[in-house]
Formats: sequence, C-alpha cells, structure tokens
Amino acid sequence: MSEFGFLDFNLVPLLPEVFLALSAMGFLLIGVSFGDEARRVIPWYALLALLMTGVLVSQVSFDDAIVLGGMFKADAYSGFVKLLIIGGVMATLGLSMRYLEQEHIDQMEFYVLVLLASVGMMFMVSAVNLLSLYMALELQSLSLYVLAAFNRQSPRAAEAGVKYFALGGLASGMMLFGISLIYGFTGSLDFGTLTASMMVMQPVPFAVIFGLVFLLAGLAFKLSAAPFHMWTPDVYEGAPTAVTALFAMVPKLAALALLMRILFEPFAYLVPQWEQIIIFLAVMSMIVGAFGAIAQSNIKRLIAYSSIGHIGYALIGVAAASEGGINAVLLHMLIYMAMTAGTFAVIMAMRRGGRSVERIDDLAGLSRSQPILAYALGILMFSMAGVPPFAGFFGKLMIFQAAIGAELYALAIFGVVASVVAAYYYLRIVKVMFFDEAVLMLDLNVLSGPQRFILACSVAFVLFFILSPSAFIDSTQLAAAALFPGR
Repeated sequence: MSEFGFLDFNLVPLLPEVFLALSAMGFLLIGVSFGDEARRVIPWYALLALLMTGVLVSQVSFDDAIVLGGMFKADAYSGFVKLLIIGGVMATLGLSMRYLEQEHIDQMEFYVLVLLASVGMMFMVSAVNLLSLYMALELQSLSLYVLAAFNRQSPRAAEAGVKYFALGGLASGMMLFGISLIYGFTGSLDFGTLTASMMVMQPVPFAVIFGLVFLLAGLAFKLSAAPFHMWTPDVYEGAPTAVTALFAMVPKLAALALLMRILFEPFAYLVPQWEQIIIFLAVMSMIVGAFGAIAQSNIKRLIAYSSIGHIGYALIGVAAASEGGINAVLLHMLIYMAMTAGTFAVIMAMRRGGRSVERIDDLAGLSRSQPILAYALGILMFSMAGVPPFAGFFGKLMIFQAAIGAELYALAIFGVVASVVAAYYYLRIVKVMFFDEAVLMLDLNVLSGPQRFILACSVAFVLFFILSPSAFIDSTQLAAAALFPGR
C-alpha cells in the first residue's frame, strides 16, 4: 500500500455499494431523460439492482479486508447485516409500488432516494473510522429527510419532514461534538487506533467518556430509543405509509449494527462506562414502547411505539456485552423486520372508497370481510407480542437468556414485564378484527401481487420458524463472532 491510504485501490469489497450507487445515479438519468415513461420500469429495475447487489454481497470474500485507507471493513458481520438491509429495502419497494400509484405520488425520485439511503446504510455497517461513519450516516439521513416529506400535497408529510430534519440535525451535531472530543484526546478517528489508545490510557480521560456519551445520544436518535424518540410517532404518522415501512424496518437495523460495532471494537475496554447508558436507554425505551402505545388510535403511531419497545429489547442484548448478546440482537432484528413487512402489507390494504385509512377501529369486522387478511395480521400480532410458538417469542427468549448469562437479572425481568404490558395493544388489534362490528367495510382486493407475496412470506416465516431455527441462528452466530475475534 502507498504511504497515502487512499491510493489503495482494492475496491473489490466495496463492489456492492459502488454498483448500487451507480445504479441509483443511472436511474436518475433515465428518469430525467424519459420522464413519466420511466415510472413504470424504474421500480422493477430498482428491485433488480438490489437483487444484483445482494448477489455481489454474497460473493465478496469477507476476510476482514480493510479498504480506502482504513475507512471501511468487510467482514462476516457487515456482510450479514448488508444482506438484511437489502432484503428489507426490497420488501419496502415491493410494498410501495401499488401504494404510490394509489396515492398519486409514484415519482421515480422515490426509488432513487431509497437506493441512495441503502448505499448509506451499507457503508454504515462497514465503517471503521468515525469520519466515514458520520459521512455514511448523513448519506442515509439526507435521503430519509426527503422521503419523510415525499407527499408534497400532504401537510402532515411536510410537518413530518421538518420535524425529522430539525431533530436529525440536532442529533448530527451531538454526534460531531462527541467525535471531536474523542479525536481531541486520542488523536485518531480510526477504530483500530482508538482500541489501542483505550488499552494504554488508564484511566481513560473523562472527556473521552463524555464524547462517547454524545456519540451514543446521536445514535440513540437514529434508533428512536427513548428518551430520544420524540420524532418517531409524528414522523411515522405523517410520512407516506411506504416511507413509514422503510423507517420501521431498515434504518434501525443499520443504526443498531453501527452502534454495536462502535461499542465492541474501539470502546470494548469501556464496557462498565457505556453499559450503564445502554441499560438506561433499554429501560426507557421499553417503558415508552409499552405504555405509549396503549392510548393510540392510529395504527401507524402504534407501530411507532412498538418499534421503540422492540429497540429496548434489542438494547438488552447490547447491554449483555457478549457474543451471545449480539447473536440475540441480530436474530431479534431479523425476526422483527419480517414481522413488520407483513404488518405494513395489511396497513397498506386499509382503504375505504379508494382512500387510505389508518385508524385501528377501521379494522373492525375484518375477519368477516377479509378473513385471510385478518388471520394473517392476527398471527403477526401474536408474534410481535412474543407468544409461543411464533418467531417473535424466540427473538425475545434469546435476548433474555443473554441478559441472564451476563447476570443482568433485573433487566431481564423488566423486559419480560414490559413484554406482557405491550401484549395488551397487540391483542387489542386482534380483538377489533374478530369481535367488533364494522360500521363501514374496507375495500376488497386492494393488495397487489408483490404485497401478497411479502405478506405470505412474512406469515410463513413467523409460523414455521420453530421448525428450523438453527438455520437462522447459525448465520447470526457467525456474524456476531466477527465482532469478537480472539476473545
């Protein structure tokens, strides 16, 4: 390698990201050149580009290759998370195509922005430098800010975009302040150098810990972990449902994967310091998620609080600070992504008179008008509540086992109690569908082919996960082990 790191042109580990970025820019040029004629083909081309990116990810050798002068790292951990990101984005696009047409916002820019956000998320999980971390995070965030306000005819969407942008800018400033403190007292932004610095700087200067607190606060915003969750219900409600589905499934996974890489690589020797912060975020998120959703009448706001609660469960696994904890977090997020995809397929089917409706009460009588849809959503709600033998039960079980293995007994018990409380509002949806009388029926046969396929895959995954859980657990174990080399 040259004296200058950026003269290392071994970009093979970054081929998936480069291909997806070039595809997004190509679609933008096609859209500009052909206008409305491109709207029908770009969604399918975008899906094909994501599929090709997934193939490239699966073919890249993840042997801890570090490229671009130590900015990015390709390992089994990043490879697994990238495949999840691609799968989640493909599900989002499949859910979105019919919805965007129905809402008359089927602009080709939507798909370009989603692909660019995907590139940012894929770079995030490979970043091993605080500077590249921040740049990747902002590439994702800038795309999501625009997507939140994508429906220009909706005042609620404009409000969601402004709120997300303003609070996101505040979170980015907090992260930059924390990064500057860490750099000022260690002299480096590189994860490897920071790890060596943490080993020799005993005790670690308070300013470094202070900087880490600000860095974690910024990431907690991206995760929508309480008390940094204030944007989530309003943005979920105001943004187009297709965008809400993306927010619920993919960016949280990328931010959580980034958080775990930061904590278990450069700051692995500061576990006693950051573990207290993670426990606090987990407890607050579970409280807000469990009790905040009870009074909600809008199903998108309910899903927002549900996502906050599920991030709280995931943070229990992070607080365990073990390979088993990371394994449990990855499995939990995989299962949560599958459940959320199916749930949003049903939410997008909630239409009356050709217009979208979002109130939970609008699901009344669904079991009589559309029994297949009602039973599918019922299964997904039982799984989200953590009822055995559905997949959601195993995700929570592994997280609580990791907490017990780390002797975090009180946190595990609190998680179980929060899960029981949260079960109320999941079962409330089941009650409305099966036992309440409908005043006005929802439209029939509004699901597109891709939406039906995604819903069927989601329900099948939730139902049959118990038959072969090891097929997924083995993959998450391999990914988690990459964060603990030689430990």
